Amino acid sequence: MPILDAGRVIAALRGAFAREVGREELLRLAAEKIRAAGPPYTSVYLYMLHGDELRLEAFAGRHTDHTRIAVGQGVCGTAVATGEDQNVADVRAVENYIACNSWTRSELVVLIRRGKTFLGQIDVDSDVPDPFSAEEEREVRRVAEALGVLL
Repeated sequence: MPILDAGRVIAALRGAFAREVGREELLRLAAEKIRAAGPPYTSVYLYMLHGDELRLEAFAGRHTDHTRIAVGQGVCGTAVATGEDQNVADVRAVENYIACNSWTRSELVVLIRRGKTFLGQIDVDSDVPDPFSAEEEREVRRVAEALGVLL
């Protein structure tokens, strides 16, 4: 059984959308609800694509100085460049890793898409090595798919 219940997160997002909240509020709500699942979800960052860079638009958890990431740089930029989600069991093994903070040991990056267009991504950091199972990744992807429709 996954730790994250995507159905509850999506229900909250749909409720907020029905109240006609803006993009900023939807992204903030997604970050907060995912992080609220608890460990291993240490911090959640929502980076949205603007041209050839990702910009941090919402987060829950630890503050980061990495508010802009070039496509192709780090785990986040690699996800966009390759068009593939990234589930990194040990960030210390990634040569071009960009650390949001020194405690992060693993990272899950799931792309937010609308059709074939990349809108951004959900970046989940964990202080625990290799915590994100395929089932956990699917739950985060369900939230990303909902955001792809609602944004």
